[in-house]
Amino acid sequence: MRGAARGLVAGTLLLIATPALAGPWTLPRGQGQVILKAESLSADDGFDEGGQRIALPGERRDNLVGVLAEYGLTDRLTLQFKGDWQWGEDAFFDYEGRGPAEIGVTWQAWRGDRAAVSIYGGYADAGEGRNAGYAAPGLGGRDWEARLSVGRSFDGAIGLPVGWGPERSFVDVQVARRLRDDLPDETRLDATLGGHFGEDWMILGQAFAGQAEDQPASSGARWLSLESSLVRRHGAWSFQAGWRQAVAGRSTPRSSGPILAVWRRF
Repeated sequence: MRGAARGLVAGTLLLIATPALAGPWTLPRGQGQVILKAESLSADDGFDEGGQRIALPGERRDNLVGVLAEYGLTDRLTLQFKGDWQWGEDAFFDYEGRGPAEIGVTWQAWRGDRAAVSIYGGYADAGEGRNAGYAAPGLGGRDWEARLSVGRSFDGAIGLPVGWGPERSFVDVQVARRLRDDLPDETRLDATLGGHFGEDWMILGQAFAGQAEDQPASSGARWLSLESSLVRRHGAWSFQAGWRQAVAGRSTPRSSGPILAVWRRF
């Protein structure tokens, strides 16, 4: 009985955490999800090495369609694969091809009734597209990533009495270190705040930040992008629509554009 109750709590937390990557909450054994996404980002200006706004020599456009697949090998181990197909252009390049393809495993280090901690390890192989937002298409080689994720769910809105705002909410913070061939190593920090309205609607606010290591001839790139989205669940399917905007950075474009996703749980 106790095990069944834990399974019910774990499933509830996973539904709350979707559609951002489940992050700290691994999938139950034998369950999976496939997420298809599309992005179309553009920029007319960017951030220079001092972090100041500067006009780009030409408009930059980056488009992709991608897939993320996850499967619960055990209740504490989730296998993950992600990849995408990209095309775009800027003042110097016109490109089309595969983006980085990554495979990895998430291990559930700890899980309570409302909180969870997990560790991810992954390997990625660069493609012909952009393997880093600050680099030219095709640059890159092999990558290795280690990621620590911590998450907690709440009744109601975080910091507000129950009955104000969403019925349930969660916060997910992830810190990662990415070691890269032919590109600078990176440190990343991602955060997600989600609110659940009833069983079928959810709003998400996300932040994606990172810094590449300094190079001998230049300062390392930095980036901070914010994304807000609305999610509608329909049975085993979910649909997401949102907008992403780069708000700060160094040696990166100030890109913005729509984000669409559809996924299926099984």
